[in-house]
Amino acid sequence: MRVASLNDVEPGSRPGSVAIGTFDGVHRGHREVIRGADTVLTFDPHPLSVIHPEATPKLISTFPVKRDLIAGLGVEELVVIPFDKSFSEQSAEDFVQHVLVDRLGAGQVSVGENFRFGKRARGTPEFLSSRGEFETRVVPLVEAAGETISSSHIRGLVAAGEVAQAAEFLGGPFLFEGEVVPGDKRGRELGMPTANLVPDDAYVTPSHGVYAAWAHGQPAAVNVGVRPTFATGRGLLVEAHLIGFDEDIYGETLRIAFLERLRGEKRFDTVDELVAQMNRDVDEAKRITASR
Repeated sequence: MRVASLNDVEPGSRPGSVAIGTFDGVHRGHREVIRGADTVLTFDPHPLSVIHPEATPKLISTFPVKRDLIAGLGVEELVVIPFDKSFSEQSAEDFVQHVLVDRLGAGQVSVGENFRFGKRARGTPEFLSSRGEFETRVVPLVEAAGETISSSHIRGLVAAGEVAQAAEFLGGPFLFEGEVVPGDKRGRELGMPTANLVPDDAYVTPSHGVYAAWAHGQPAAVNVGVRPTFATGRGLLVEAHLIGFDEDIYGETLRIAFLERLRGEKRFDTVDELVAQMNRDVDEAKRITASR
């Protein structure tokens, strides 16, 4: 899949099918909008971070995760609009003419039924449908498990630790990534070395607890929390024990696919009790990852 900034796309390059959206999480509803599209048009950063910074939600996906999920849908091209104050002032009419018609040469445009665009969000699916330069496909909201799929609902599930339920709406496991940073070697001392990630506050993080996951191609037991058994004074940390893996990956970006929450975070009276529980967590993580 090619990835390009809108400014680098040759004007009127070809008629094609264009799916438009922010697509945070690339959930099952987004995938229906993208289905059959040659090109996906998205925005970075999230438009709300420019228009209403105080209302910007914690995001589900980093841009690399979003890019890779979209690439997995068979899309030929991902076009990214650098969303800034100037672009936010563009009218809906100018967006259609200058972006969709002149720049992308769209023959078909696909959007969700709640998509809004242009200055003051005056652009609507109905407005797109009224244009004669292209065909407009408006995708109704998608439901799963009796509920409407939305990024906001998925954020809430992830933040509550309900990663297995979130996966039903996402269409795959919740993906979290960050740079592996040095820790205090506590896990190694206990016989379970961990890759440590400091969560970025701009993105949603699963609630405190222990999870079964995949990381770096390995089954993993992942702890999210502040390690109450030890008085470390450290903030929130994501610690991934990659089962059967003991290589130096400091400085690398680690992507974790959260599968299921095993238990909440707990303080143990002794280190021996903690180690015994960690071994049980690893066995359970092995069982769950082997079944997926």
